[in-house]
Amino acid sequence: QVQLVESGGGLVQAGGSLRLSCAASGRTFSSYAMGWFRQAPGKEREFVSATSSRGGSTYYASSVKGRFTISRDNAKNTVFLQMNNLKPEDTAVYYCAARPAYSGSIYSTQTAYNYWGQGTQVTVSS
Repeated sequence: QVQLVESGGGLVQAGGSLRLSCAASGRTFSSYAMGWFRQAPGKEREFVSATSSRGGSTYYASSVKGRFTISRDNAKNTVFLQMNNLKPEDTAVYYCAARPAYSGSIYSTQTAYNYWGQGTQVTVSS
């Protein structure tokens, strides 16, 4: 069982930056692939970014590529999402997700993930 807790959300002006963190419980964090998803008001939850268990592989949605960076610190059981040049359309609740995975495997679909955090709100004002 893995418990995930996101933090770092908030209100920022367009063009600004935020860094989201997702802290995971458990001793086997380094064997979990991690992902970030988001859900804007009135919209379905969508994929943002993902990383493999050791961080060697990453993947981004086209809408955030070049602006967001996913990383992880397995020694601290934490995955990060650095978000730069934020736009109003990035406004959403951001969720991190985890699933056990072989090294190098990476997942971009919601159904692939077993564990989810409670989400953190990101609001970008124009």
